[in-house]
Amino acid sequence: MPGTPLTRPRAIIFDWDNTLVDSWVCIQESYNMTFRHFGMPEWSLDETRERVAASMRDSFPAMFGERWPEARDVFTKSFSDIHLDYLNPLPGAAEMLAGLRREGVVLAVVSNKRGGFLRKEAEIMGWDGHFVRLVGADDAEADKPAAAPVHLALAGTGIGAGPDVWFVGDSPIDTHCAVNSGCTPIVMRPEAPGDGEFAHPPVCFLSACMDLFHLVREL
Repeated sequence: MPGTPLTRPRAIIFDWDNTLVDSWVCIQESYNMTFRHFGMPEWSLDETRERVAASMRDSFPAMFGERWPEARDVFTKSFSDIHLDYLNPLPGAAEMLAGLRREGVVLAVVSNKRGGFLRKEAEIMGWDGHFVRLVGADDAEADKPAAAPVHLALAGTGIGAGPDVWFVGDSPIDTHCAVNSGCTPIVMRPEAPGDGEFAHPPVCFLSACMDLFHLVREL
């Protein structure tokens, strides 16, 4: 798919954490609060970056076994207590979103963050008005990388999943979701993709939010 010519998107679906907002320290601390509850080894920030992608319902049963519902509840309480204290937009994200809306691009979010947390954060940021829908974990019948949350995000827009819908994220699960739903995978983050990192390589890599806005304007 790399090398596929880009056409101007009708819609862009964004990942949330570490695509639009800086979340890694908050995610790390929430996991470590959970691990402390269970007497498990804590993760470094690098380990957190490497290991966190899937939703809780997809990842916690393997991590915590039959006690995963308890782990889910501990993590949810831990995250709820601290996540608004760590909420910071990535550089240029606010300007990019406003600019894309002026360009007439339909915007949505698909995240593996719990939907209630996702929508609360968007409200606090003052960004909820930018998006036709913010889809989080458990909102659709399956979570990212399944196609279901993409279809839910686009429902009612008159736009179907396809190459003219870009899925913009920072991790392999995002490009996997894009491919599963037939959308165009775009990676947006400061670090270039590593060799072999993406089983589903992005069509385009962008190192900053405003690079995406300028690319759309040029198409």
